Amino acid sequence: MQRTAPEGRGPVRYGPAAPEPGLPVLPELAEVLAAAAGRAHGEPPGGGPELREAAVGYWWRRGLRSRPAEVAAASGAQPLLFALIGAYGGDVLMPRPCPAWWTPQVRLLGRPAYHVPTPAECGGVPDPYALLETVRRVRAEGGEPRLLLLSVADDPTATVAPPETVREACEAAVGEGLHIISDETWRDTLHRPHETVLLSPAEMCPGDVTVITDLAGSLTPASWPVAVARFPPSDQGVARRARTLDILTALGAVVAEPVAAAAAHALGEPAPVTARAAQATALHASVAAAMHRAVLTSGALARPPQAGRHLYVDLGPLRARLAERGVSDSMELEDYLTDRLGAPVPGGHRFGDELGALRVRLATGPLLGATPQQRQESLTSPAPLELPHVAEALSILGTAFDELR
Repeated sequence: MQRTAPEGRGPVRYGPAAPEPGLPVLPELAEVLAAAAGRAHGEPPGGGPELREAAVGYWWRRGLRSRPAEVAAASGAQPLLFALIGAYGGDVLMPRPCPAWWTPQVRLLGRPAYHVPTPAECGGVPDPYALLETVRRVRAEGGEPRLLLLSVADDPTATVAPPETVREACEAAVGEGLHIISDETWRDTLHRPHETVLLSPAEMCPGDVTVITDLAGSLTPASWPVAVARFPPSDQGVARRARTLDILTALGAVVAEPVAAAAAHALGEPAPVTARAAQATALHASVAAAMHRAVLTSGALARPPQAGRHLYVDLGPLRARLAERGVSDSMELEDYLTDRLGAPVPGGHRFGDELGALRVRLATGPLLGATPQQRQESLTSPAPLELPHVAEALSILGTAFDELR
């Protein structure tokens, strides 16, 4: 994330990227990419047969039956979501807070974006009663709510929505005629996979849900952009996939063939890929838990992290001490903590939260080391929190928060 400029503190170009792993590329994936480096062309719009077949297998292993004709791929989650929103039409609803890149996508298309509060226990999924009230209000004002974006494993809150919450929210949305786009990028980064139940909206509303997954969540490096979408198995799904491909074609958002080869290999989930994913998730989980302990010790609030590589922190209880340092909103808090920690700390306003709420997203990646060697050591260590560079980074974070007690 670049620093914000005084003349423009909120432009998209200054917004935060998704949390990156900060880890070396898996050698096996690098070899697959290198072997395909001589391919000079891009994949066809929506992805070639090999990539789409691999995506089908990935979803079948998660209980979501698919066919290649119901899948589309693009060069990253941003152009893919942009194409999906364009294909489905209507006003868009999303939880508050939500991923930083969702709202700009909607507004770039000239659509209204309505943020709906989430329940107390999780983020990523709107409170069903608040959703119904928002739909009622939007329609009363002449709007056309047709699309709901949600994420059951959430960025920025790092929570996983309980199945009953997902069910109630989806039933409310479908009952009001909304189509659901479920971002499941972080579903394979559960910190306690044997204790956490993740329910995809597509499992309960198969005809009313489009699923998207950014492979950078757990399978490929963020610098190799590729994301895939699974459309409903219906005539309407076929039509909307065709419209999505039209938009992807117009954008030129095709996947490079070498990247497609590596992505297809990763989606096949051979043993080295799954082992690396599990190893990386365990590392980020341990660092996130340590960050959570430090935050709570200071008197700030945060839900326990359950997925991903981040933590969403509410410093509202420390408002008085922050005011003494000239911090009164999330923009000023972003600048203060970014300077104090030496790493980007995006404020909650970037995720659709109220400007006056003193919330930030902390990422685990910057704590894993400053060099490739340190990050590799963090990945392979049986006790990463005891490594000098990780312990020092956690100490700096803990001290920054302790100063506000």
